[in-house]
Order: sequence, then structure tokens, then C-alpha cells
Amino acid sequence: MDVMPQQGPDSGRPPEPSPQDPYALPAEGATALPPPPPTLRTTLRRAAFGAVAAGVLLAGALVAVDDGDGRPKEPGPVERAEAAATAGSPASLSDLTALIGDRQRWVESHPEDAPSLATLGTAYVEWARRSADTAYYARAEEALKRSLEAQPGERGNGEAWVGLAALANARHDFLAAKRWGETVKKQQPKTWSVYPVLIDAYTGLGDRKAATSATERFAELRKGVPALARTSDLYRGNGWREDALATAREAADRATQPAEKAEALHRLGELAWERGEPEEAVAQFDAALRTDAGHHASLAGRARALVALDRTDEASAAYQRALEQLPRPQYALELGELYESLGLDGDARTQYAKVREMVAAAKKDGVDESLVLARFEADHGDPETAVGLLRAQWRGQHRSAAVADALGWALHRAGKSEEGLEYARLAADTGVRNASYAYHLGVIQRALADYGPARRNLEQAVRTNPAFSPLAAPLAREALEALGEPPPGGPGDMQPPPPPPPAPEPKREAEPEQKEKQEPEPEKKPEAPAPAPSKTPTAPSTSPSPSASPSGSKSP
Repeated sequence: MDVMPQQGPDSGRPPEPSPQDPYALPAEGATALPPPPPTLRTTLRRAAFGAVAAGVLLAGALVAVDDGDGRPKEPGPVERAEAAATAGSPASLSDLTALIGDRQRWVESHPEDAPSLATLGTAYVEWARRSADTAYYARAEEALKRSLEAQPGERGNGEAWVGLAALANARHDFLAAKRWGETVKKQQPKTWSVYPVLIDAYTGLGDRKAATSATERFAELRKGVPALARTSDLYRGNGWREDALATAREAADRATQPAEKAEALHRLGELAWERGEPEEAVAQFDAALRTDAGHHASLAGRARALVALDRTDEASAAYQRALEQLPRPQYALELGELYESLGLDGDARTQYAKVREMVAAAKKDGVDESLVLARFEADHGDPETAVGLLRAQWRGQHRSAAVADALGWALHRAGKSEEGLEYARLAADTGVRNASYAYHLGVIQRALADYGPARRNLEQAVRTNPAFSPLAAPLAREALEALGEPPPGGPGDMQPPPPPPPAPEPKREAEPEQKEKQEPEPEKKPEAPAPAPSKTPTAPSTSPSPSASPSGSKSP
């Protein structure tokens, strides 16, 4: 089989299918992934809706390439992409482009080659994920559907079967991803490629216990950098910052291929940003971009860190470049908030309009960006709309820390702080070190007059990352200053109540030494002795006696 020449970095896209390609999708694309049906056979036949997520290309039965004399040729872009798949690592964009072109050419003349169709669909999903071109998800769906029609999953086409869970993750349908992935695990428990998609699904659903078990199993089956990366992400989600950093550094040290190395360096940049070290974050993101210029997510990470360093012109340029290469609505929202913090209201409104447009476009391709849209609505649009979007996510069992935090904040912004407090606490209780979560919780507690906990959470926000948001970080400091210092002796809710004051004693005559301190009184004549008391008891007199007179003189 001929290998398609490698696409240059300026091409920016994989080659389009030819008009004669029977697997090219209609221009209208495909509908969103439906819920899994109850029958196993129908499930397997529809498993082509997926592909491997999280930067992992599945290793499968790929068409061998040689020079025609039995000797292996020097590794080219297709072979390098296949090697990355076998290792469970991401391929470079140029190698991925070459792999897509190679498989497109092959399936034109081999329409029943199920492994090649599955590999093509997998590559489409990876391209969509790393370019934010969601139209490629529909192409992946069609290619993998054809793969399962040629060879159902129960007859050995596990590559396409696993893909169902992966595409569901890419479209943020984590509940469907969980169902598909667990079906694969039940049938083929030693298939390592199913565990990354299960980890993503469990994380999206907020099932930390299951995500931990899947990560541990993946590390048993697949040693090396991929397992280290997943373990670092697990530690990070649990708030174990030192463990996450140490494991991420080990992954970066052991990574050898450029795309894999760039991903590891990007992870180090994210960790540095979260702990409030923007200079270190910029250095790591720069290193990732030097290693692999196609790692466009590092452009956005670099922009975020530059904002924290008050290098706003550079940050704006970096955001614009990131949006050109990787147009994700989250980046448009962040750039809009940067403009708003600088008083550039017109530019901010332009970016906010783009957020809505990008979310709508993604929805047409079956991608659910409700979380980003809800965050935008809560702070810059209609909080009630945000609440509706997030309640739907919660009912759909999307109960990650991110959804809990966003729902709690949206409820507060909609005037329902007491209900919002419950969700904000759920996000904080995961242990994740997120300054934004702590800020939201502190503001809600302050609104409910719970001043001690509010002060502690606002302090945590500004201590964790003093510049976590160009809009919210200054508000966090203002709210903390408004609360003032805690009362002496520590917060009131941590101190025992003071003892009650003693009961007042009856008024008594001053003691002799106290009388000496009073003003001297004029001399008095000796008083006549009181008459002897009568033997017959009488009722006490209500008139004061001469000795009880305030002046000490006789009564008239």
C-alpha cells in the first residue's frame, strides 16, 4: 500500500475524503449519540459512534507497510502514528494527518477492511479533539459505524467497540461513555485501551471511587508515561498536590516522543498555574510549545499565566492565537473576561457573542458545552438560564466537582444562596485545590452571614492562586477586606461560650474602710438609745430607721 505524503504543518487540516469515497459523510453531519439500547447486538452494531479520547490512539490491526522486498522501511509519519498508538500516547498532528490520508486512500479500494475503518474513525476523533473542529466527530461516527457493519464487535472488532465510549466522552456524554466502556470491560477485562475512556467517563460523572479503581487497573496493564500521566491527574483531582507534581515530573522526564513530551510539560504548567506560580507556568508552557508547536492548548495556558503576571498585551495576543488554532468556547470566555477587566467593554461583548456561537455550533455536532455556557450565563448573562442548564447536567448524573461548583454559583447569582451552598460545599469537599471553588463558597457563605467560614474560604482562594481570574480575584480580595480581621481569641464558632456573669449581690452598707474614703461628714450628737424591744412581735415598720438615712442624721 502506498503511503500518502506527509502533510506540511501549514496544511492545518487532514485531507478531505474524495467524492468517490463511500464513507464521506453528508454535509449536514450526524445527530447526537442516542442512549445505548438494551440489546447487546444492537449495542455492538452502533459501537462505531466512538473513538479513543484523551490523546490516545488505539493500537489495532493496521495495514503493514514495507519496501516490497520484505525488509521494513524507515519509520515514516504513518508508522510513527502507529507506534504512538501501540504505546498509548498521542501522535503529532503532522503524523496524524498522514495517517488519516493513508487510511482514506486504503478504504476507497478496501471498503470491508474493518480495522482500517476503525483506525480512520479513531484518527478523526483525535483530530477533532486537538483542533476543536467538531465536524470531524461526525466523520468518525460514520467510519466506525461502517467498521462494525463489516465486523461486529462481538466477533473481534474491539477497536471500534471501545470507540463508542471514547466519542461519548468527547461529546461530554459521560453516562453513555460509562455504559459502553463497562460493556467492553465485562467482555474483555484485560483490554488496556478501555480504561482511559472509563477514567474520563467516571471523572465526568463525579464517581471518584470508580475513577481511582480504573486508574489503578490501567497502571497495572499499561506501564510507562501514559499510566504516570493518568495517575498524576488522579492525584490532582483529589487535591494531593505534591504527589501530582512528583508523578507529572516523572512522566515528563520519561517521555521521549515530542507530542508525548509536550503533553507532560503542559501538565506541569497547569499544576504551576493552579498553585499560584505564573512564572513557572509560563516556562512550562513555553517548553511544551518548543517541543511540539502543534500543542495549541499550551497557547491558552500561557495566556492565562501572562494575565496573572499583568502582561496583558501578550496575554491577549496569546489568547487570539490559541482561538485561531483551537477555537474552544472556554478560551473565548476567558479572553472576554480579560477585556472586561481592562475596561474594553466592546471587545468583551464581541468575545461573549462568540461563546454563544461556538456553543451552538458544537451542539449541532452533538457536543454538549452546557458547562461553559452556564458559567458564562451565571456571570454575564441570565443566571436562571445557567441554573436550568446545570440542573439538567446534574439530573443526567454529570456530578463532577466542576458541575457542582458551577451549579452552586449559578444558584447564588439567581438569588438562591441557601440551595447554592449545598452544591458549593460538594465541590470543595472533593479536596481539589481550586481557587475559584473556594472563592465561590466564601462569597455564598458571606451572603448567608456565615462570616467565619466565609473568611477562611476567601483567604484560601487568594492564598492558593492570587490571580486566579482577572475579574473574580480582585473581588475576592475586596470581600475579604470587607470582612475584616477575625475577633480576638479566634473565630467565634471555634471558642467555647463565655461563662454567664455572676448574679448581682444585694446592696450593703459600705465597709468601714470604704467609709473612710467617703467625704467627711459633720460631727453628730450622740443619739438616744433605742427603746427596748417589746416582747410581743409586731409587724416591721415600712418607714426608714434613723441609721438608714443616706445623710446619717435623725429623721424629723
